[in-house]
Amino acid sequence: MTRIILASQSLARSQLLAGAGVMFDKIVSGVDEDLIKARIQGEGGSPRAVAQALADVKAVTVSHHQPGLVIGADQTLEFEGVLYDKAPSLEAARARLLALRGKPHHLHSAVTLAQDGEVLWSETASATLTMRDFSEPFLDAYLEMEGEGLLGSVGCYRLEGPGAQLFADIEGDYFAILGLPLLGVLDQLRQRGALTP
Repeated sequence: MTRIILASQSLARSQLLAGAGVMFDKIVSGVDEDLIKARIQGEGGSPRAVAQALADVKAVTVSHHQPGLVIGADQTLEFEGVLYDKAPSLEAARARLLALRGKPHHLHSAVTLAQDGEVLWSETASATLTMRDFSEPFLDAYLEMEGEGLLGSVGCYRLEGPGAQLFADIEGDYFAILGLPLLGVLDQLRQRGALTP
């Protein structure tokens, strides 16, 4: 079987692949994400375009040095047309969740498959998530329960955990919301002989 590499440090992405029965190595790309974001946004690129550019660069960078099929992925959060990065503190997370309360935002999850420095396939899946009008006592309890672990998510929530209680409505692919459009990835890996068809 062809070697599969995940070029991401995301625990959620690793868990999704492992949960689907995929054997893979994990190698962090080390790319300067802030520089790439600034360049794409400077060129007028949307939050969706930023996610795809980051996924491309991560996959291609690792594939230059490692044999096999390399999966690069990234996710961006767009709220009222603005790209948001991960919150740096629980205070910032609280402010972000209050801003999102009662309103929709978009998650753009991009994935790229690369080999030998070339992009073989890419996809970006978007989802719209609408938070409910939760109370501040609920928010305080949520932040205390989740702690600094929620700072690893651009939205300051884990849909697969207590963060599910933040939402009134969700439209989009569950796996993409978790950070990896998994079904497309699995299909591509099968087509390329890395998984049993």
